[in-house]
Amino acid sequence: MLRDAARAWTLEKSPVSALRKVRDQKLPLGFDPALWSEMGEMGWAGVVIPEEYGGSAFGYVGLGLILEETGRTLTASPLLSSALAAASALMIGGSEAQKAEWLPKIASGEIVAALAVDEGAHHAPEKAATSVTGGVLSGKKTFVFEGMAADLFIVSATVDGEVCLVLVPATAKGVSRAAQRLADSRGHATVLFDKVEVGADAVLSGGYATLEQTLDRARAGLSAEMLGAATQAFEVTLEYLKTRRQFGQLIGSFQALQHRAAKMYTDLELTRSAVEAALAAIDDNANNVPELVSLAKARVGDTLHLVSNEMVQMHGGIGMTDEHDAGLYLKRARIAEAAFGGQTYHRDRYARIHGY
Repeated sequence: MLRDAARAWTLEKSPVSALRKVRDQKLPLGFDPALWSEMGEMGWAGVVIPEEYGGSAFGYVGLGLILEETGRTLTASPLLSSALAAASALMIGGSEAQKAEWLPKIASGEIVAALAVDEGAHHAPEKAATSVTGGVLSGKKTFVFEGMAADLFIVSATVDGEVCLVLVPATAKGVSRAAQRLADSRGHATVLFDKVEVGADAVLSGGYATLEQTLDRARAGLSAEMLGAATQAFEVTLEYLKTRRQFGQLIGSFQALQHRAAKMYTDLELTRSAVEAALAAIDDNANNVPELVSLAKARVGDTLHLVSNEMVQMHGGIGMTDEHDAGLYLKRARIAEAAFGGQTYHRDRYARIHGY
């Protein structure tokens, strides 16, 4: 029922044309605030948040179903950044006071929270030049999802020699941001923290372990979104193979194209198994979450890369034009692949977990 409701809403209120509006009108936040408000009213922002903080505690599999549907239509929203990543950080490492202050606001969609981790061109969460010294936070974060809309930043920083997560309101003195216009036309930002005063009560507990657990939840959620995008790209392409005529016959009758379509289908089935296993492991608090998450992120990265390429190629000339949606799926694929670690990063991590 949740999947059906999400699919009906995205098709009606947030089709791919809505992303074109965000891009063409250069909406400053990188998404339509009215659509995000509707998501909040439907309870989507509080799916993983406990009931005592205004959420529904429906779990990561539940939110994954919603993210898969938003991925199908390339919906631009803070759902992944705020409702999943930031909310997870607070649930894992937040004190009772921190949870009571921020989680209800996130659950209602009243505020947008953003996870600020990366500092360079590649994902390397274990390295944080951003630091807290004497109660003062200084550093710079790049590629911050929904950084232009964030009311609260959850920042990775070195505190007493350990990488931790620190809560920083966007209105704090010394915080500034600039839009990063990436290929997917979302609201990414570079955020500068220039001698921002932070108290001891701003630091989440758990140190680097909290950051890694938070990132794994973000990676699993992004994998679900990527699965949705890959599934939709495949279905659109398959329909084209069934209707496009060339050389007097349907191009789907050509064996070479049939083989390529079969490859995509089998890859998608394997990917779905990996993504659903990762989300279920998080809900079950299993001890192999890092392993399953890296498997899912690497697998879905390869699959979306393949399917987005094939979508362009199998549509021929029209697939190369902006008029067709194929290019939008390919651009989102490239950004999503790199976010929270690309295929190489997660294959290496998977290998380290298994000791080879």
